[in-house]
Amino acid sequence: MAVMPELKDKKIKIVSWNVNGLRAIGKKGFKDFVSTGGFDIVCLQETKVQNEKIPAELKSIGGYDSYFSHAKRPGYSGVAIYSKIKPFDAGYGFGIERFDDEGRVAWLDFNDFILFNTYMPNGGRDKKRLDYKLDFYYEFLKYLKILIKKGKNIIITGDINTAHRPIDLARPKQNANNTGFLPQERAWIDRLLDAGFLDTFRIFNDQPGNYTWWDYKTASRNRNVGWRIDYFFATRPLSQKIAGSSILSDIMGSDHCPILLEIYSGKLKPGTEI
Repeated sequence: MAVMPELKDKKIKIVSWNVNGLRAIGKKGFKDFVSTGGFDIVCLQETKVQNEKIPAELKSIGGYDSYFSHAKRPGYSGVAIYSKIKPFDAGYGFGIERFDDEGRVAWLDFNDFILFNTYMPNGGRDKKRLDYKLDFYYEFLKYLKILIKKGKNIIITGDINTAHRPIDLARPKQNANNTGFLPQERAWIDRLLDAGFLDTFRIFNDQPGNYTWWDYKTASRNRNVGWRIDYFFATRPLSQKIAGSSILSDIMGSDHCPILLEIYSGKLKPGTEI
């Protein structure tokens, strides 16, 4: 039986990172990054490994409990959460088999909020997976709205695979017809915000040039020709608790960089939101 966490009024650090392969990042200083970062919770996407093939040194990291969800297809998708704080409850997916089979969602319920770690589908350069992606978006948001109606506060993190506004990618005009910046993809983020979520990074930073993914093939990171497709979204009542939301663009090892959310624990004060 899960143990309800004893959360005091302290700052919790949650880091999120699409690592483009758990075993690969394990050889690029991942454990040093975690040990020196002082993170309470570490969320990873695109782990690309079946649970039974996770190396022992990555399945268990000192001081953290670990939660892994993998795709049925080997070497594909997958998410992981390492947490120093024991959740009240934990689980995987959101109840629809054709999405849950790809290992794209893991969640921890800390009672004060539910944390969803997500690796959302890519529509593909040929757009063959676009309908699947949009269906995933639609069903996931429908599920989130049910939780909100029940009075739950929610944090969503991970690789959303869509840049929301022109400010969120270096070349919006050139990518207007490419998946990841299509109007119907961007509209889903609008609907997410309309449902009561905040893009936490934009609370603190309204400047262009802040990206989380760069194309390996074109060495675009050297020129900062990137996209911001990794996010922390939080329901509005949590805004009073958010201490910071930032992009750790100096951390290497993947075609994405980590993002960080700092949030105060403790009971919510009624009536305060942005």
